[in-house]
Amino acid sequence: MRREQSVVPMERVERCIVLLRGHKVILDRDLARMYGVETRDLNKAVSRNLDRFPGDFMFSLTGKEFQNLKFQFGTSSWGGTRKAPRAFTEQGVAMLSSVLRSPRAVRVNIEIMRTFVRLRMMLGSHADLARRLDDLEKKYDSQFRIVFDAIRELMTPPEPPRRRIGFHLE
Repeated sequence: MRREQSVVPMERVERCIVLLRGHKVILDRDLARMYGVETRDLNKAVSRNLDRFPGDFMFSLTGKEFQNLKFQFGTSSWGGTRKAPRAFTEQGVAMLSSVLRSPRAVRVNIEIMRTFVRLRMMLGSHADLARRLDDLEKKYDSQFRIVFDAIRELMTPPEPPRRRIGFHLE
């Protein structure tokens, strides 16, 4: 089986996945960039097919979520997005493939689905490792506690780097 060249690198897809309301989602503007379309065109296609996108597939951000997002990304008050963005869950992204039918959209959807599966597998192996560590800790006495604490510290994901907003000379 011949492996085709990736349209969107998996790392790029991973960077676009954010956690909102307990769901891993990708925002409409990030999806539009990956698909090579304007955000408004993606949203028009979704609006024409709203019955395909129930609340667990897609939701609009609340005013507060949108304000936090604007602040986080440094969007000005006079430019950029004025409507609250839509957030698509894994199922919503899969449903987009039935709405957006271009060859690029199909290939991008395949990459996004692979990324979601890869993340799920990584989380599963992480949970399994934590369970095994707990079992080992119960088995051995407190003299190994420092070792177990160090391993747990290594297992916690690092804080994402904070981008500095504004113009800065390096």
